[in-house]
Parts: sequence; C-alpha cells; structure tokens
Amino acid sequence: MQFFFYEIVARIVAIYLCVDCSRKLWYGVVERKIAYFKPDFLQGWSRPVAHRDAAPVQYWIQIGIRIIILVACLFVAIFGWWQPNT
Repeated sequence: MQFFFYEIVARIVAIYLCVDCSRKLWYGVVERKIAYFKPDFLQGWSRPVAHRDAAPVQYWIQIGIRIIILVACLFVAIFGWWQPNT
C-alpha cells in the first residue's frame, strides 16, 4: 500500500497540478494579468489580480511563483515521491 500511495498517487496529483499550473501560467502571460497565489481558504472566492502594466513587479513575482510550482510538480511527476526508509 505504501508503494501505491507514494509512487502512483503522488505522480497523478503532480501531473494534474502541473497541467493546472501551466494553464494558469499561460493564460497569465497571454492576458497580461494573473491572480495572486494566496492559499488562504478563509478569504473567499475573490482573488486580487496583478496586471502587467499596472503592477509589473507583483506580476513578475506571481509568474515566478507559478514557475517554481510548475518545476516542483514536474520533478515529482518524473521522479516520484521519495520516502526515506526509517
């Protein structure tokens, strides 16, 4: 059961997050605006948006965060989830 969870499920979740993050990243670059990455579930459904022309520094910070998340998900999707043998 441990092999199934750490290897198969982790890769499936990572592939889903990779596709989702890449889609949000692509739309953010094309539309020149991206929503803030704030994992605050108590805030509600409204999320502030960083526009490239109005707030370029915040826009590129959000793009950088999405790229880091995309690379991390790609790493897990390719190599799997490593669990130390303790």
